[in-house]
Amino acid sequence: MPSPPANTTTTHDAPDQATADQPLRLRYRVRFAKTGLLRWTSHRDLARLWERLVRRAQLQLSMTEGFHPKPRIGFPSALALGISGLDEVVELDLAERLSAPELFRRLDHDDQPGLVIKSVQLLPEDSGKAKLERTEYVITRPDPELGADPIDADRVRSDLEALLAKDTVTVNRKNKPVTFNVAEQILSLTFNDNLELSMAASDAATLKPTDVLDLIGCSDWIAHGSQITRTEVVLKREFPTTDPEFLAIANQTPHCGEPTDEVPK
Repeated sequence: MPSPPANTTTTHDAPDQATADQPLRLRYRVRFAKTGLLRWTSHRDLARLWERLVRRAQLQLSMTEGFHPKPRIGFPSALALGISGLDEVVELDLAERLSAPELFRRLDHDDQPGLVIKSVQLLPEDSGKAKLERTEYVITRPDPELGADPIDADRVRSDLEALLAKDTVTVNRKNKPVTFNVAEQILSLTFNDNLELSMAASDAATLKPTDVLDLIGCSDWIAHGSQITRTEVVLKREFPTTDPEFLAIANQTPHCGEPTDEVPK
């Protein structure tokens, strides 16, 4: 394996070969966008889409053990139905070594509508599974052409300030009340041209962007054309590198026919 150049920051090299007792297993982190009509795909169906995609790319997948082996494909955070994602993460474990550009090429060649590959990174051997730190959202204003009343910006700001001042809030989950600590869940919430929301990760149940809309009296926004976009998925551990063997990044050019009016980061 070639040595990284002097300006590369890596913690560990990925293993080059398998042994008889330990098959080759390399982890790749893929960042992608899920936009357009694909936002109406459930997380379960998105996982199936990725399984089909990697098989069409003829990748040698690392499989789980047991009676029903499955490809090791993991998402640190599920994206709710109807929400676009500009910076989603999936991790693939392969039983073969590919450079990041080669894997990028194979995945991008599939050209799945609404799915745009943004980057591919070959992770160090001791990277472990991705763990979520926080997520960032933008929620657009409702559309007056869809019957939305004019927005009272001062009222919205007053209501969101009142929400942030609370210690706890309670929402229903499957007809059962669940109480959340506001400060632990909502890192920031502001309203200007759009509503911008930063939410912390948690091992327990978490608030949803739609819960936040309900809590500030904007539960009718979605019905009147408001769109929720997850603009960033922030992980607890990143592995910076400039070595093209380990990292490939898209030129950000939209696919032919793809909408380009998504909310920018």
